This record gives sequence, structure tokens and C-alpha cells, in this order.
Amino acid sequence: MALPVVDGLDLSLKGQVLEATLERGEANLMSMDMCRALTDLLQAPPGGARIMHLRARGPVFCLGRERGSADEDGLRKEAETLVRLNRALSAGKLVTVAEVSGDAAGYGVGLAALSDLSFVSPDARFWFPEVETGLAPTVVLAWLPFLVGRSRAFRLVASGVKIAGREAARIGLFTAAAERAEDLPELVSNEIDMLLRHPPQPQWEIRSFLQETLANGSANRDRLSVERLVTSSLRLRSSTP
Repeated sequence: MALPVVDGLDLSLKGQVLEATLERGEANLMSMDMCRALTDLLQAPPGGARIMHLRARGPVFCLGRERGSADEDGLRKEAETLVRLNRALSAGKLVTVAEVSGDAAGYGVGLAALSDLSFVSPDARFWFPEVETGLAPTVVLAWLPFLVGRSRAFRLVASGVKIAGREAARIGLFTAAAERAEDLPELVSNEIDMLLRHPPQPQWEIRSFLQETLANGSANRDRLSVERLVTSSLRLRSSTP
């Protein structure tokens, strides 16, 4: 199976590990094409692949996603594309491991946080900037409280506060922070090696069980998040001169 060629996404298969590297300018903003490509690979991976290792080139990990559509139909399609990737990160056919060496904002935080394992630099910063534009990030709110709790989720999205990697890991947003930024690649490599030392079937069954038990009602939450995001986006656009 040939890997797709997608602008902003460097893909390579190294043994059983599919390396997916974001490389799209200074902000590494996710395009809808990048989201669709990652979703397709997670749902129908190349033969022999067991793990997707998600990382980025440049000083930041990902500062969000492109916002292109202005009409209701386009906004809904964009939101549904985001939700499908969110779901595939934890329910696709590959174990997902995120390596976050730089800052992440908005949808970029979710790319890492929704992976099965997520490891971050202690000095990287994480935040949700949508509130500054008058938008409630409902696609984020569909999953964030289940990682950090309702009160912390409210604070993060309602204030736009920036938190460092060590604090983000402490509150459960990510799996762990490296002791030092330079230790992050080795930490991730060791974690991937530990996964590969065990047979894949139990890991897939673990993921499936966690998805079924922890995501009860997630389809309804995803549907509501899309509708609320579309409504809020249209309200903002209609109020902009």
C-alpha cells in the first residue's frame, strides 16, 4: 500500500511504526486534507503497521486548524472531519503515540491528548484560544472534561490560560512530560519499543474495551458538538462587519 502524498504531512513506514510528521509552516496548522489523510490511515493502515507515531517539525507542534468555510454546509463538513479524526485517534486500527516537543493550541492539543499515549516537553505550552474570538470550542468540550474534569476543562477553555507541559501532564491532559526537553525523543522511543515487545491482539482488545466503556454516549456528544460549533461560527460571521 502506497502512502498518500499530502501537503503538510510527511509519512513514512519504519517497520511496524507509521511515522506521521506535521510540517506545515510556522504554526503547523492542520488542513482538512491532513485530517482526512490521518483518519484514513488510522482506519485502513498499511500492511504491517501497528503504531502511528505523531510528531511535528519546527518550533511548535500544532497551533490549531485552518478555518476556511463560511457557509453552514461547509462549516458542518469541517466540524465532522475534525470529529472523525478525534474518534480515529483512539478507536482506529493503530495504537497512537504523540510526541509533542513544542507548543500546541486548540485542535492541536486534541491531536496529542486523544492519542493512546502522549508525551510532551516540560516547557511546551498548551492552550485553547477560541474564547478570544468569541467561540466556544465544543469539539474540544466533547472530550476534554473526561481527561481533566469539568472544572479544569471550564477554566482552560473559558479563560484561554496557557499551561506548561509538566502541569498539563499532572492534570491528566497528557500521559507524561519528559524531565528535560532533550529527553523527549528517547522517552517516546522507549515507550514505542515497550509496546512492540508485546503481541498486538491484547493491545487492540484493551483499546476496544476502553473505547466502549469510556466513550459511552460519545456519538451524541460528537453530534451536539458539531451542531453547536456550526451555530456559533455562523453567529460570529453574521456579526462581523
